[in-house]
Amino acid sequence: MRRSNFALRLQPSLLEELRKAAELEGVALNQLINVAVAEKVSALRTEEYFQERGRRANRAETLRILGRAGKGNPPVERDELPRAGQKKPRRKGGNGRDSASKRGQKKRAADK
Repeated sequence: MRRSNFALRLQPSLLEELRKAAELEGVALNQLINVAVAEKVSALRTEEYFQERGRRANRAETLRILGRAGKGNPPVERDELPRAGQKKPRRKGGNGRDSASKRGQKKRAADK
């Protein structure tokens, strides 16, 4: 893999926050910045992809398909809408933590 250097000027407060985040994640500052940039580029490309797909979409056909959705299929358990003031049932799986936190936990566990 070819590497290149780039002088990056950051505000001191932002740099300090990045250093803290990298330490919490158990990764080098350079790696954290590379991942953050890669995630942003991915998000931008995804947005462009869906905009292009949306331009090619056939709205009438989409609405026709959505109009058929669920017809002939009775509700299954947990399809009910919560009553006013009632909490939504919790979904199975996941602990509510974000993926960055999970990556940091896995990295720290692997280092032990």
